[in-house]
Amino acid sequence: MSKPTIVLVHGAWADASSWNPVITELQSQGFEVLAPTNELRGVASDAAYVSSFLAQRTSGPVVLVGHSYGGVVITNAGAAGGDVRALVYVDAFIPDEGETVFQILGGSGSAFDIPDPSVVFDIAGYPGAPEGDADAFLKRKTVFDYFAQDLSEVDRGLILAGQRPITLSANTAPTAATAWKTIPSWAVIGLADKVIPAATQRSMAERAGATISEVDGSHVSMLSHPQAAIDAILAAAATVGD
Repeated sequence: MSKPTIVLVHGAWADASSWNPVITELQSQGFEVLAPTNELRGVASDAAYVSSFLAQRTSGPVVLVGHSYGGVVITNAGAAGGDVRALVYVDAFIPDEGETVFQILGGSGSAFDIPDPSVVFDIAGYPGAPEGDADAFLKRKTVFDYFAQDLSEVDRGLILAGQRPITLSANTAPTAATAWKTIPSWAVIGLADKVIPAATQRSMAERAGATISEVDGSHVSMLSHPQAAIDAILAAAATVGD
């Protein structure tokens, strides 16, 4: 049985390098690995970009992996392009139809579920923004204390410096398609995640019927404890082939 292609979709405030430890190990095991840009502009457009990428850049079975907001994107894109046979969610949102990021976090105890978003985000306009929309950047304290608290100070500094913002509208746009309803899924739950608390991750994963594993990691467990993500991806890949 041939190996599936692994496609890794990063989340907000990140780029493909957030998957580097995972990519290196999967490549060493002979997998073709692709890590496209997640544009972080809006659920519909981000999902359309990823589904187009899958259709044009992959052939044969795919294991599609999402971190954080990347989980929203793969949920919307997974059945719309390419031959996606498995979904893997790492510290990720697994939304149902109509749900938004901020709605899911409401009442969860997330560091982001607060009345005044300027406490954790720096808000900045961007060219061509629709009225009322803006980019959200993470404040230093947010990165160091809530987002990546189990990384070294140097690595947290790199996240702070290189973060790619997400639009506020991407966090308030509803999910329109739910690939997990037709495609088997796996979920890695970060027990020390302060962005999407573990209980919230588990509730979504159980609803999706995902195969669940846990890791004593922050919201970026694929960097601090990459083996957990690798193991889930390998488990998914073992069920997939031509």
